[in-house]
Amino acid sequence: MPRPILATVHPEALRHNLNQARVRAPDARVWAVVKANAYGHGIERCFDALRSADGFALLDLAEAERLRALDWRGPILLLEGVFEPRDLELCSRLHLWHAVHCIEQIDWLAAHKTQVPHRVFLKLNSGMNRLGFTPTAFRAAWARLNALPQVEEISLMTHFSDADGPRGIAHQVAVFEQATADLPGERTLCNSAALLRHASTPLRGDGVTTLAGDWVREGIALYGCAPDYPENTAAGWELQPTMTLASRLIGTQQLQPGDTVGYGSAFTAEAPMRVGVVACGYADGYPRHAPTGTPVLVAGVRTRVLGRVSMDMLAVDLSPLDAAGVPAGVGTEVVLWGRSASGAVLAADEVAASAGTIAYELLCAVAPRVPFSPLP
Repeated sequence: MPRPILATVHPEALRHNLNQARVRAPDARVWAVVKANAYGHGIERCFDALRSADGFALLDLAEAERLRALDWRGPILLLEGVFEPRDLELCSRLHLWHAVHCIEQIDWLAAHKTQVPHRVFLKLNSGMNRLGFTPTAFRAAWARLNALPQVEEISLMTHFSDADGPRGIAHQVAVFEQATADLPGERTLCNSAALLRHASTPLRGDGVTTLAGDWVREGIALYGCAPDYPENTAAGWELQPTMTLASRLIGTQQLQPGDTVGYGSAFTAEAPMRVGVVACGYADGYPRHAPTGTPVLVAGVRTRVLGRVSMDMLAVDLSPLDAAGVPAGVGTEVVLWGRSASGAVLAADEVAASAGTIAYELLCAVAPRVPFSPLP
């Protein structure tokens, strides 16, 4: 039989989380952000559940081609735009919308020969200082794009650096409002954190326009994780986990006081205890740096990882199950994150925080050797 580790995507949770974006921004259209192969879930596995989105946003041209191959005829937005002039040929052929964040991309557009003008999203660097035109250069970039016959419509976008934290977004919103004042075009500002925390914030003084703008970009929230964990949880935001990574116990050991577990003897038993060995390790994408105490579900019971994570295995504490009289032996279900057969849920956010990382990394890091269960 195959090794028992398995990842499962939950389409009903994807649909639910997509709908949460509509609940929070009822007047905006929703980009389903599917970059990084739908945050590790697989574009093809997610497509049917997300096809009610107004558009898909991603980075990679090959992923855009996969969406068109799935017969998606709606908008696809390249969030980082094109990377070289010839990419514009594929944008023309596949009718891709694309961000413009630097002078070079405008130069490439100006030299591009196309029968169909492009829809572009002009990006403002409002303080993130990654991509985008500075406020002083933004209007000149807009004017140049507006004069190009290769450009049909210009939308305006920015990205927030602190929508998930105490600094907030007011400073960047002020920069955006000043730089874009009186410019026509649709607006897209909200990532997941801004969508959940700030979507109803007024954008202009008309009493109608809010930060949700014309489009919101739902990324990590689409996949059931809280962008501002631990201040808020996915459950608190009414989000559902969209991926379960599960395995089984493949062995057990009975420890005595002083016995150690795993490489480097990183865990030492202080009392008699039973340990389970799980078919999951860092070669499967589980974080090697997850310390003793990282939460895990065994037979739906919350317990902890013990010692160092190995390439193919990790150890878990079976004491809570033994104390509760819950049987646990070879073949018992182990949920590394997600939903157990009993209905118990372990949030990827919580596992990631224990390992000193973020849920984005866990979801994207599931290794190619991990099989995904067929969709129902």
